[in-house]
Order: sequence, then structure tokens, then C-alpha cells
Amino acid sequence: WVAICGFFADADGGFQAQQLTWQIATVFFAIIDLVAAVGLWLAAPWGIVIWLASAVTMIAVHTFLPQIYGFKPFVLAAEAILICCYGYIAFKASREQRR
Repeated sequence: WVAICGFFADADGGFQAQQLTWQIATVFFAIIDLVAAVGLWLAAPWGIVIWLASAVTMIAVHTFLPQIYGFKPFVLAAEAILICCYGYIAFKASREQRR
């Protein structure tokens, strides 16, 4: 949202000066992350599904379309770690409910 709204605009012209593919991906992730945040805040089951879809999509974009954001191994690792942490916590929670 910072990039879209033009806060902290850098010398390269900001959002409007970027390539169309970068703009589309940035707007997509801004919207999907906002929807996921609302779903997680409401503790709705669809919130985690949207968040997982966003994380997997971010991994796919960084892996298969590096021309959009560039190849950033740190982002890939962070997203994968967060997904694994969620899986672990969900597994532990389901085992706790069975007791």
C-alpha cells in the first residue's frame, strides 16, 4: 500500500513509472493481504486460506516470474518458514483438541 499510495516515493518515479506487470502484482498482493488480514482478525476459517494462497502465490511469483520483483531467496525462505510454522501450530492445536 505504501508503494501504491506513493509514500516514500523514490527517484524512479514511484508506482506509475513501474512496469505494468509490477503494478498488477503489487495491487494483487496489496488486496489479497488486506483480505487475509481481515479474515485472520475476525478469526474466520477463510482468513487462513486466503493467507496461505497469498504466501504460496508470492513464492510462485518470486520463483517463476523473477522479472516482476526479482529473485529474492530471503522472501522465499521467509514465506516457506511461515507456512511450515503455521502447519506445525495447526498440527499441535488439532492434537490438543483431541485430548
